[in-house]
Amino acid sequence: MKIGNIRWKKWFECVGLILFTFHLSLLASCSEENDEEEEFANWQERNEGTTDRWATQTNGGWYRKIVTYSKDASATDLKNSDYIYVEELAKGEGSGSPAYTDTVRVAYRGRLIPSKSYKDGYVFDQTFLNDFDWQTADMTDMNVSGTVTGFATALMNMHPGDYWRVYIPYQLGYGTTSTDAIPGYSNLIFDIVMDSFWHPGDEVGTFKSR
Repeated sequence: MKIGNIRWKKWFECVGLILFTFHLSLLASCSEENDEEEEFANWQERNEGTTDRWATQTNGGWYRKIVTYSKDASATDLKNSDYIYVEELAKGEGSGSPAYTDTVRVAYRGRLIPSKSYKDGYVFDQTFLNDFDWQTADMTDMNVSGTVTGFATALMNMHPGDYWRVYIPYQLGYGTTSTDAIPGYSNLIFDIVMDSFWHPGDEVGTFKSR
């Protein structure tokens, strides 16, 4: 009987430990969810407001705005979200721009607009650290057609050697859909450096800046 009591006591202890652990995991989960909600509170509204600010800054010449390739540039009903907004950080010596069907070799850094924990915006992907350096940055090859609309629009207007900071409204990015690293309604800010591009069937890196 005493042995039985010990077994029951151990069983209750085990159950209590399991319930306690489960309770802690729930608290941790709730805490993470609350932190994320606070990080991206009013996210759609904040991003749409940011797009409107980008649009007004083109009036002072700070930004250049380029209508998305998916819209008719002469249309009379274009909205602020139909443009990308560009700072030209360095001008390349190459000529020509890639077409939608071409492949490019680029370095890039992608981030979100500033949020509570990230004053410069959360970096969700990058091929170089710190300031861009031609000698140390990793380059990657990508099809223009395989990128989001805003990114593709930028590439199709860049020349080899160009270094642009590109501001993309969420409508030309991932839209309302969330990914593992990017919440829905996220505007995107990309630093893009184009090394070269080539047409289908051409030698890799045919049109270069250097």
